[in-house]
Amino acid sequence: MELIDSFPTNKIKDFEYRVGRVFPFGATITDGGVNFSVYSKEATGCTLVLFKHGQNKPLVEIPFLDSFKIGNVYTMLVYGIDVETTEYGYRFDGEYDPKNGLWFDKSKIVLDPYAKAVGGRTVWGRERDLSKEFVHRGQIIREDYDWEGDTFPLHEQNDLCIYEMHVRSFTRDESSNVRYKGTFSGIVEKIPYLKELGVNCIELMPIFEFDEFENSREIDGKVLYNYWGYSTLCFFAPKSGYAVSSRYGMEADELKNMIKKLHKNGIEVILDVVFNHTAEGNEKGPFISYRGIDNRTYYLLDKDGNYYNFSGCGNTLNCNNAVVRNMIRDCLRYWVSAYHIDGFRFDLASILTRDETGAPMLTPPLLQGLAHDPILGKTKLIAEAWDAGGLYQVGSFPSWHRWAEWNGRYRDCVRNFIKGDCYAAPELFYRICGSQDLYSDRGAQSSINFITCHDGFTMMDLVSYNEKHNEQNGEEGRDGTNDNCSWNCGVEGETSDAEINALRTRQVKNAMTILLTSRGVPMILSGDEFGNTQFGNNNAYCHDDEISWLNWDNLEKNKDIFNFVSDLIAFRKAHPVLKNKHFDMDRNATDYPELSFHTEVPWQYDSNTPYHTIGYMFVEEHEKFKTKKDAFIYVGLNAHWEAHEMELPIIPAGKKWYLVADSFSGEAHKPGKEKEFKGEKLFLRERSSAILVAK
Repeated sequence: MELIDSFPTNKIKDFEYRVGRVFPFGATITDGGVNFSVYSKEATGCTLVLFKHGQNKPLVEIPFLDSFKIGNVYTMLVYGIDVETTEYGYRFDGEYDPKNGLWFDKSKIVLDPYAKAVGGRTVWGRERDLSKEFVHRGQIIREDYDWEGDTFPLHEQNDLCIYEMHVRSFTRDESSNVRYKGTFSGIVEKIPYLKELGVNCIELMPIFEFDEFENSREIDGKVLYNYWGYSTLCFFAPKSGYAVSSRYGMEADELKNMIKKLHKNGIEVILDVVFNHTAEGNEKGPFISYRGIDNRTYYLLDKDGNYYNFSGCGNTLNCNNAVVRNMIRDCLRYWVSAYHIDGFRFDLASILTRDETGAPMLTPPLLQGLAHDPILGKTKLIAEAWDAGGLYQVGSFPSWHRWAEWNGRYRDCVRNFIKGDCYAAPELFYRICGSQDLYSDRGAQSSINFITCHDGFTMMDLVSYNEKHNEQNGEEGRDGTNDNCSWNCGVEGETSDAEINALRTRQVKNAMTILLTSRGVPMILSGDEFGNTQFGNNNAYCHDDEISWLNWDNLEKNKDIFNFVSDLIAFRKAHPVLKNKHFDMDRNATDYPELSFHTEVPWQYDSNTPYHTIGYMFVEEHEKFKTKKDAFIYVGLNAHWEAHEMELPIIPAGKKWYLVADSFSGEAHKPGKEKEFKGEKLFLRERSSAILVAK
């Protein structure tokens, strides 16, 4: 028996309809029909526009009756919709007065902010049909995916080893040898590789729907795209061009299948999300969604109706407005519940702390709400704690003991030290310890340690170039940072000089040694584990080509780097003292400090003195860390251009030193297979590092 309130009360053409339900927002299949619900505070009217897939002319336009508006929400339940072949959008009526922030134009059809799928960009790189009045159309999906009992891995944050990747770049090159190149399915084919490497979490660059043709242009016969996707069209929809099955409307299921397969292999998935701005840009930008729905609600505007631009991309979302923060919360809840996402990294997250005037807030309601949200209770929250407006909050980002941060100070410090800057050593002390100077009240797991990421040089380019080489970006060198803290080892770019190439490989291993033996959460840029290059380009945001794509031939060419990194990841997993989220340096039950620093002479270290050569030792007390036996881990770092000899600390009788890794010889060993080390001193060749374990 049907409920009386589900009967249609009106009819237009072949469609019957009635007042709908306010929640949830978006288009939801229900009661034999589809419920549409959309918010607009200042519109004077709204019309639902339905299309058949691929058709320019609407099937029907259904105005919302006055009785269909509840508060500031327009809601309608429509019967007879074929959800497999129907797309939709809205027309909003209201005042057009840009100087006062009002942009209503009922001649334009806009995208539903809560659309769960978006048409128009189904196949990556296919030219847009500019004859269409309405390109980015909302689509209706069935939430019926069979997760087959999938559970979240729920790794402790301090146990993570994060691997940042771009979905398309990871497998697009022919050398990837996967069937479905550049797609979610391509990542599935590479799961055995990820397990061999040892990472247990991947961080995906933006996968929310975006238009790769936004600001596209041709330079020297090559098309440049909005390749990275840091310009969101719709926060609730996956990027259909990343799915091989998108032409069949299956992009959501393909992404869910990828996540399910990763979870079965113990690998979590973190999404890089961009809530600081949208693809609509500034006053001259396109009319896509928010601008035509409720401009003054969604964007930060000055007194003349112009867009504040703390994002560097033309506009800034009004994130701490009650409606906008509810939208962001709904979005994150949806990705966690519907897609089983394990965490989020927030791009230019300092924008999320700004109020409606752009001023930073001490207690931003958005961040506080997300920190305490029940559905997000086990979800990792990571901030890029700065923005393009000059607000830098590394170490001071509002956290409620829930938010972690990309530690930009870690990146710069390690880069400077390994290239030979002895004045970086005093700060390196704090970075290796877990950055207690920044996160004393939060714990070392709040520091996401990285040396390279998508934004900047790759690890191999960091040791191969003194200057950026972004000529192919078509911006006359204006883009990309000039402060790279890099060193080319003597020659700019590629060289056939075997000695320089050996030094570069050694420098990559030195950087990885520090990264994987520091407290905090390590993050590796995809391809760094086998010497991937972007040929000196430190801002490859526009390249859908060999500059951005991983060349998997380098895996065989630089197999020694891969083995070195893989063995260090395994070593880190085997020794929980390296992952301690506390800043313990006091003596433990072994009567040794849990973490101590040394020079060529043990125990004689001044954390305020510049050094080229340092050693640090972790002492893993077995009862505390639930291991079988105590272990002593010694790491020697020599950033000097001369060799140094490190006298090793005296260890308890009965224990022997074993070599874990040596960047100069290139050798590294899996846990339990370390090579016995003889002698009381560690000889570190120029610009090299080594790890010993005593057991």
